[in-house]
Amino acid sequence: MNASTGGVAVYIDSLCPPEGIWIAGAGRAASDDGQLEVRDPATGRLVTRIADAGIPEAVAAVDAAAGALPQWGAATPPRVRSEVLRRAFELMMEERNLLAALIARENGKATADAQAEIAYAADFFRWFAEEAVRSEGAYGESPAGGTRTIVTHRPVGVAALVTPWNFPAAMATRKIAPALAAGCTVVLKPAAETPLTALAIARLLSRAGVPDGVVNVLPTSAPADVVSTWLEDPRVRKLSFTGSTGVGRVLLRQAADRVVNTSMELGGNAPFVVMDDADVDAAVQGALVAKFRNGGQACTAANRFYVHASVAERFVGRFVDEVAGLRVGPPEVEGNQIGPLITRRAVDDIRALVDSAVGAGARLAFEQQLDPGLTGYYFPPTVLTDVPDDADILQREIFGPVVTVVTWSDEEQVLAWVNGSEYGLAAYVYSGDLKRALRFSEALDAGMVGVNRGAVSDPAAPFGGMKQSGLGREGAREGMREFQEAQYFSVDWA
Repeated sequence: MNASTGGVAVYIDSLCPPEGIWIAGAGRAASDDGQLEVRDPATGRLVTRIADAGIPEAVAAVDAAAGALPQWGAATPPRVRSEVLRRAFELMMEERNLLAALIARENGKATADAQAEIAYAADFFRWFAEEAVRSEGAYGESPAGGTRTIVTHRPVGVAALVTPWNFPAAMATRKIAPALAAGCTVVLKPAAETPLTALAIARLLSRAGVPDGVVNVLPTSAPADVVSTWLEDPRVRKLSFTGSTGVGRVLLRQAADRVVNTSMELGGNAPFVVMDDADVDAAVQGALVAKFRNGGQACTAANRFYVHASVAERFVGRFVDEVAGLRVGPPEVEGNQIGPLITRRAVDDIRALVDSAVGAGARLAFEQQLDPGLTGYYFPPTVLTDVPDDADILQREIFGPVVTVVTWSDEEQVLAWVNGSEYGLAAYVYSGDLKRALRFSEALDAGMVGVNRGAVSDPAAPFGGMKQSGLGREGAREGMREFQEAQYFSVDWA
C-alpha cells in the first residue's frame, strides 16, 4: 500500500474506525454507538468517523490494563520487553510513509514535517528498547554496619496517558515506550482531533508482540469524563499528560485526591536570543527551524525573538526574505512547508493576537499573501517587529506561524525579559562566543536550551520544563524512571 491519496483512504479503512476503541487487543464500537468526527484541517472535510469512548469504555480499559499488568510487569523479562519495542520500531519505520500520510491527513502537517515526526516517534521505541534492559539498582553496606542495602526499581503500575494533537505519533510513543520498558501497562486518551494515528500505533504494537491489554486506546469527545474515571480508579497509579498549563493544573488537583504519581509536559513560550556577536545567517536558519516546524504548532516553538540592536536590521531583513519563500498549502503537495492550523478557532485566536500586538505598537514587517483558493484553516507566516516588551503577545503561547521581534542592547535587561514568563520549557541562544552563550544559557529558566541550533528534541535527552511548563522529564534515562518506583531492602547481615 502506498501513501497516495487513495492509499491513505484504504489505510484509514483498514484501521476500522467505527470500532476504533482499542481495548484488550481488539477494536470495539462505543457502548452507546457514539462516533467522533475526524476532519482534515487542510479542507475542513470529513475524513472518517471513529468510535467515541465514554465512561464504560474507560472502566473496561483499566480492567484490561490491570489484568495484563502482573504478566507484563513482573513475569516478562526485560529482554523480552526490549525485543518487542525494537520490533515496534522496525514496523514503524517500514510503514513510515503511510503513517506520515495519515498524520498529514488528520493533523494537516506538511508531509516533510510528518515524515520527520514518524522518524522521531519511532526512535522512542528504539531508545527505550535499549533502556529496558538497563534498569540498574544498587547494593552496599549500610553506614552503621551490620546490614546490606539493596535498591531496585519496579513498575509504578497502570499508567493513564493523555496526549495532544500537534504531534500525534511522537507524543504517544514518548509515553508508551518508557512505560512498556518499565513494565507498566497503559490506557491512552489521544486528542479528539487526531485519534487515528494513536489507533494505528496500537495496532502496530499488537503486531510487534505486545500482549492484549498492555496498550489500550480510547478516542473520545468527553475527555474530562474518561480521564476523571481513570484518576478515580485505585488501580491507576500514574498520570502522564502533555497539553496546556491550564488543563494540567486541573488534572494535578484531581490527581492530588489519590496522590497519583504525575508527569506534566505543559505550555511553552520559548525565547530566541540573538547576541551581537552571533553568526546572523546561522541564526536565521536556526530561527526558521525553531519557529516554523509544524507551522509553529509546537510547545518548543520559538515565540519571542530578542535580537541585539546592532544586528537586528540584518537579522530581520534576511529572516523576512526566508519567510517570504516558505510555501504554504495542502500537506500532500510536494514542496509545501507550512500546512493549516488545526481548527478555525486557532486561526481566529492567532489573528486576534496579531491585531492586538499591532494595536499596541508593533509593526507588521511581513505577512505572506495566501492563495485565495485555500479552503482550510490556514494562517499566513507573519513577522512583527518593534514589539513593545510588555505586549500581551509576548506572554502567550502563540501556536502558529507568527514571529515577534524585540530589540535589546543590555544583557541583564534581556535576561530579565526572557525569564519574566511563567513558562520555562525551551529556549534558544545564538552567540559567536560559546562561553558567553553557555553562561547566558545557564541563567535561563528553561528546561532545554538550544545553543547555536534551532532544535532541542532528542529521545536520548531529558525533555521537560521548569516553572509552569511542567513536572518530570520524558526521554533519556529519566523518561523510564517516571514510570518506576524505587524499592529498597534492608537485609540483616548477622
